[in-house]
Amino acid sequence: MIEFNILKILFLSTLAFLFTISWTPLWTKILYKYKLGKQIRNSGLTPVFSALHAKKSGTPTMGGVLIWGTVLIFSFLFSYLANIFPGSIIAKFNFLSRPETFLPLGALIASALVGLFDDWLDVKGKGVKGGGGLTIKHRLLIYAVIAAIGAFWFYFKLGWVHLSIPFVGTFEIGWWYILIFIGAIVATSFSVNETDGLDGLAGGALLSGFSSYAVIAFMLGKYDLAAFCAVIVGALLAFLWFNITPARFYMGDTGAMSLGVTLGIIAMLTDTLFILPIIGLVFVLESLSVMIQLISKKLRNGKKVFLSSPIHHHLEAVGWSEAKIVMRFWIIAGVSAVLGVCIFILDKIAK
Repeated sequence: MIEFNILKILFLSTLAFLFTISWTPLWTKILYKYKLGKQIRNSGLTPVFSALHAKKSGTPTMGGVLIWGTVLIFSFLFSYLANIFPGSIIAKFNFLSRPETFLPLGALIASALVGLFDDWLDVKGKGVKGGGGLTIKHRLLIYAVIAAIGAFWFYFKLGWVHLSIPFVGTFEIGWWYILIFIGAIVATSFSVNETDGLDGLAGGALLSGFSSYAVIAFMLGKYDLAAFCAVIVGALLAFLWFNITPARFYMGDTGAMSLGVTLGIIAMLTDTLFILPIIGLVFVLESLSVMIQLISKKLRNGKKVFLSSPIHHHLEAVGWSEAKIVMRFWIIAGVSAVLGVCIFILDKIAK
């Protein structure tokens, strides 16, 4: 049975890659036909960023549709086939199940649609003053609403009231679980969104994150969740094929927002909240740089620590090439993801 589940995970990931590659030309044609390009507006608030990325203005966004669209199609297709052919070999490839994948799939699609709306506002030059879609406050509020729904599902439907700290133990925290859950999802979503600023950067970091959680879910016996992660990994690989420098299109908020929310929910489903910052170290560094910049400007009369934030824009400003930044961040993401899995395994052995 374990051998088949390994086959299931690898097969679905490979199939997701091939399927996403196959329908990318169609989606790309739509993006270019209707001129759904990201606008780089020089409002005066981000002069360094605007100068560095002016040449990218007009590059299509909403590429994240390829990722969550593939996951949605695969989820319902294999569930449908399992109902049509119960007991057959194809039915065993179904990974849509109430205890493991209903919530992450629902959160993925809900946040993806919100992100799609945000991308549309950006393309049309609507939203915040001067265009650019939703404000950070609006995004954080949306993250919080989606996270609250997930938190109440975990707390009231699943009865989750505990959190595990590696090498320390598992603690029952009661209703505090709801607040911690919301905080974790908001933080993860915000961090992933901030990372999505260079060609291939967020996609590569997310690839490491979801790959590590496929391993963790498998080791916990959550084979449907592992398969769900594997489908995302396959779709992400196909997306990166077109997103590496120079990007054919960008992930957009419809990808970054949805994948950030989903990554956080999977961390909660596997009770690995305190391992998530290690697995997602790149996301942590990116969001920390933004917070440091904001605090510095607030407390030091506008003085900045970085030339531009998040930190990948600072590195651009000091002369690093985009490819160098992305590749080195990918390396950090890969190593930290492996380290996170190692900590999970060591903690599991210690118990």
